Amino acid sequence: MKIPMRPLLYLLLLSFLPSNSLQARLATSSPSLPLSTSSRWIVDGNGRRVKLACVNWAAHLEAAAAEGLGKQPLDTISRRVVALGFNCVRLTWPLYLLTNASLGSLPLRASLAGLGLLESAAAAAVNNPALLDLPLLQAFQAVVSNLASNNIMVILDNQISKPGWCCSKFDENGFFGDKYFDPDEWLRGLTMMATMFNSSANVVGMSLRNELRGPKQNINLWYRYMQIGAEAVHAANPDLLIILSGLDYDKDLSFLSEKQVKLTFTDKVVFELHWYGFSDGGDWENGNPNEVCGSVVDNMTKNGGFLLEQGWPLFLSEFGVDQSGRNMADNRFLSCFLSVAAELDLDWALWALQGSYYIREGQLGYDETYGVLGWDWCKARNSSFVNRIAALQAPFQGPGLSNNSPYDIIFHPLTGLCVVKKSSSKNLLELGLCANSEAWNYTAEQNVMLEGTKYCMLAKGAGRRARLGTGCGGSNSIWELISDSRMHVSSKLPKNGSTVCLDISQDGTIITNLCKCLSQDGTCNPDSQWFKIIRSTRERESQTTHLKLPSQA
Repeated sequence: MKIPMRPLLYLLLLSFLPSNSLQARLATSSPSLPLSTSSRWIVDGNGRRVKLACVNWAAHLEAAAAEGLGKQPLDTISRRVVALGFNCVRLTWPLYLLTNASLGSLPLRASLAGLGLLESAAAAAVNNPALLDLPLLQAFQAVVSNLASNNIMVILDNQISKPGWCCSKFDENGFFGDKYFDPDEWLRGLTMMATMFNSSANVVGMSLRNELRGPKQNINLWYRYMQIGAEAVHAANPDLLIILSGLDYDKDLSFLSEKQVKLTFTDKVVFELHWYGFSDGGDWENGNPNEVCGSVVDNMTKNGGFLLEQGWPLFLSEFGVDQSGRNMADNRFLSCFLSVAAELDLDWALWALQGSYYIREGQLGYDETYGVLGWDWCKARNSSFVNRIAALQAPFQGPGLSNNSPYDIIFHPLTGLCVVKKSSSKNLLELGLCANSEAWNYTAEQNVMLEGTKYCMLAKGAGRRARLGTGCGGSNSIWELISDSRMHVSSKLPKNGSTVCLDISQDGTIITNLCKCLSQDGTCNPDSQWFKIIRSTRERESQTTHLKLPSQA
């Protein structure tokens, strides 16, 4: 989405591209494979946290091939994945690609021609001539191999059985026993896929089934078959992370709070949830954003977020927004989602890489407005969105990241930036890359202290710049997290007792203004005043202990 902000701040955001920053290096460092789990963390062979910052690449629709092979050369697509800061692709596949020999052996050219996609076949002949006459299964392997050559990890996701767009409650692809979802065939296909890649180090995990759903879904069958499926994949390829999805379109893992899965292994198990703005009904369109954000976060915690506290990794394997910027509900959802993803330091996979499809739901060349690439796959559909998620592509915390003690950073989800000391001033604050953030300490007394110093953040008045100073005993040095979203960082002015909240000015300077949109009003937009204080141990470009500040702001 295009960020709805004033021009100067928008230009500021575009100036913070992370190509040469510590942020980019943290996000793209190569782990020691295979991966495993340690409590709630995914770790590499050295026990160091590996954050999955993935993008979904669809290969499960009618053509049963990775989308976009007619738009760009395969290696160009893989390189764009890297350039966009992703370290991982969640590559979808239909079960029949493995279990139906006629489909798996069908050449890509014939698959496209059989769907009437002659232009796509001609374009693939130009962009990927080496793939065009490969059987579909070999073309799929070629995509995985090329991702490996670009140091991109792959998670194989069984999206559906019969190739096509996913998902409908009544498409007979949704749950064990449906017309197109025979459990024995599913187990056979999982085993075949896991075996096929048991010598491919970059294939780090397998999602057993996408978005279980439909009238037949029930918890007892979930436990039965997901446990059998997990054991089958682990037996075929013990290096893989085994990723278990929930019920109700992968929105519900709440039943695990009462009964956990029983497997012969534990250090490869990951759970996944999906979360979109439309998952929350019409709340984002009509409700007050603070109240809606607070409510949906509570709901997500009950439906699966609790697993982190229980010591299980949780992978948000699908989230996304309409990147045209015209969807108000998605615009509101995104700031809330990014704050949660930052605070919990979640592993995640964006829907989606593809800017368009060969064919989707009968429409040729369907434009995927949720795609991070544009319709022609040439460049990012929305550069401001790419910048917003950049800070979340690197881990904030976890085993082995650094020797730093935990500290706080102040994240601004509207921009994807963090509060830093203004480079041209000794006591003013602005937005900057989170990798450049000072280390803050949000104390039990609700002071926002610059770690290792006697300086704190001070409110000076409505419309005035927030400052660093040593007068840390007054009401204007106490910062309370208010509103249902708990993202309004508020302070009381000593002269008149007015409550002000952190905000941003046109040039990205941190100011305070009267708090807005706290409750009830569904037409108000609060996200310039949304800040999230989160814990981190990541390495930093700057060290606050070396700053020399004035004695008083």
